[in-house]
Amino acid sequence: MKSYRKELWFEIPKRRGFVNITQTLEQCVRESGIKEGLLLCNAMHITASVFINDDESGLHHDFEVWLEKLAPEKPYSQYKHNGFEDNADAHLKRTIMGREVVVAITNGKLDLGPWEQIFYGEFDGMRKKRVLVKIIGE
Repeated sequence: MKSYRKELWFEIPKRRGFVNITQTLEQCVRESGIKEGLLLCNAMHITASVFINDDESGLHHDFEVWLEKLAPEKPYSQYKHNGFEDNADAHLKRTIMGREVVVAITNGKLDLGPWEQIFYGEFDGMRKKRVLVKIIGE
C-alpha cells in the first residue's frame, strides 16, 4: 500500500468564503500515483471546513445566508466563547458544514457524482490556514 500526504494553504481575504479545490485534489491524486484507494481531505483549523456540493454561485449565496441565520456573526456578545476572540459563529458554522471529506479513487481518478465538487469553506478568514490531503491505496 502507498501513502501520500500534502498540506494545502489558504488565506481568504474576507471573513467567509468558499473555494473549489477539486482540481487541486485531482492533481494530488495524479502526484500520488495511486490508482485505487481513498482520499481524505480535512481542514486543520476549527473555523474552516471541507465539504462536497454543487459549484453553483446561487447555492453558495444560499449557504452564506442560511449559515448566518443559524449562527449570526453579530452581535458578538451573544456568545460566551467571544471574549478574547470574536469567532464563536465560525466554530458553529464549521460544525454544520463539516470537517472533512473522504472520496474513493477509482482508476486513478476521484470517484465523484456528476455534480459533486469539493470545497474549502472559510468562516473566520484573513489569515493563513491549512488543509490536509492524505491518500492511501495501491
